[in-house]
Amino acid sequence: MGRHNRRREPDAERPLPQGMSTVEEHPDGDWVVRRLSGTSASSANSYRCPGCDQMIAAGTPHVVAWPADRPGGESERRHWHTTCWSARGRRTPNTLRSRNAPRY
Repeated sequence: MGRHNRRREPDAERPLPQGMSTVEEHPDGDWVVRRLSGTSASSANSYRCPGCDQMIAAGTPHVVAWPADRPGGESERRHWHTTCWSARGRRTPNTLRSRNAPRY
C-alpha cells in the first residue's frame, strides 16, 4: 500500500503551547518571556530589537517578552535578541548604539 502524505492547512498564526512561556521577575516588573528557537522563529517577519535597535532576521532564535502585571500587556510584545534581553538590566540609558539604525 502506498504512503499517503497528509497536507496540513497553513495556519495564519499558530500559538505556542502555554508551557513555553515563563514569568520572570525584574526590577521593572514581571515579564512573560517566550524563548523561540530558530525553527519556531521562521516567520516571514523580521523585528527590530529594542535593546540594540538592530533587525532580528527571520529564523533567528530570539526572545519575545511582554509585561505580565498590566492588563492587555500581550499587546506590548517585543522581540529581543537573546543576548540583548539578558543584558538589558545592565545597560545604561546612554549606551551607544548604531547611528544608522532608526530608534524603536
